[in-house]
Amino acid sequence: MVIGVLKEIKDNEYRVAAIPAVVSEIRHHGHSVLVQSGAGVGSGFSDEEYAAAGAEITASADEVFRRADLFYKVKELFPQEFPYLGRDKIVFTYLHSNAHPEETDALLRSRVSGFAYEDITDDAGHFPLLSPMSILAGKGGFLAALHHTQSVFGGTGVLLANLCGVETPVVTIIGCGNAGIACAEMAAAFGNEVRILDVNIDAMRSAQLRFPPNVSFLISNRANLVKCLRESCVVFNCILWPKHRKDHLVYREDLKLMKPNALIVDISCDDNGAVETCRSTTHDDPVYWEEGVKHYCVDNIPSAFARSASILLSTTTLPYLLEIADKGVVQALRDNQHLRAGLTCYDGHLTLEETALKQNRAFTPVDQLLAAL
Repeated sequence: MVIGVLKEIKDNEYRVAAIPAVVSEIRHHGHSVLVQSGAGVGSGFSDEEYAAAGAEITASADEVFRRADLFYKVKELFPQEFPYLGRDKIVFTYLHSNAHPEETDALLRSRVSGFAYEDITDDAGHFPLLSPMSILAGKGGFLAALHHTQSVFGGTGVLLANLCGVETPVVTIIGCGNAGIACAEMAAAFGNEVRILDVNIDAMRSAQLRFPPNVSFLISNRANLVKCLRESCVVFNCILWPKHRKDHLVYREDLKLMKPNALIVDISCDDNGAVETCRSTTHDDPVYWEEGVKHYCVDNIPSAFARSASILLSTTTLPYLLEIADKGVVQALRDNQHLRAGLTCYDGHLTLEETALKQNRAFTPVDQLLAAL
């Protein structure tokens, strides 16, 4: 196959899907790699490094899209990229189709084969291509809170750290998954009083073994949530909210319980999701205010740490990319149930149930699709 590595066009997106070392591995499997000039610059990788790894450098995205069989990306597709989709093409990226109906239209209309990193599973039922970025987002979210609680940036002026002679800040983290644990590691290391809320007692018991006494674990129920909202300087949301749900965990009215000028950092960044007042923001314009509470809802936090993120992401996605490239889409789907979980669309069929539910579209199970091929 010809693998195309594109320069991301989302605002402030500096990650790249494949680092030079990954290009070498792809070439070792007998595939060609086209890299758009400048694709890796934001992550600190030059065109010369890609060329030395065996890639062909192209001057434009247009050439990559025309010549490549598989588009290897980081973020979802944008309207200017839609015309390049076709039945003979494969997309491998964070598609996030449930949040982008116009993208879903383009995917289905073009009959392209689309795989979403965020939906690929492993034997434990986890999401291995999502977890590395979740960890970066959790740590980066805490660093953002350190920034936006500063007085000079419109915050309360509370340093999120244990200082002798000053009351220790309370930090609440909703969710004991990868992002939540990563965020808690940072918050605990600074000496804050950290509270983690979750409904999974086994996950919390396991996590408790690795944390110092300034981290407590609470069952996520209404009473505990309200107590934490009242007492916290910062609340981090680290849970993915099912896209078809219409209820919320933190409602607009709940913001009135919080301290004046408190901060919500929505790391999961599900618009109108677990936090009703969340709407996606950008690195250029990262915060807004609702009910006297500051919100930070940047939807691509890992891009702020693009080199680290690109190394983690590309080395994690590589085995799945190679399986698709080596075997072809159909055989890779037959052989790997975890790739089947990550298939968003194939030949005009929507195969991701979550998107079908949220957007009220027809859904075709992957196994049914394969049986008909």
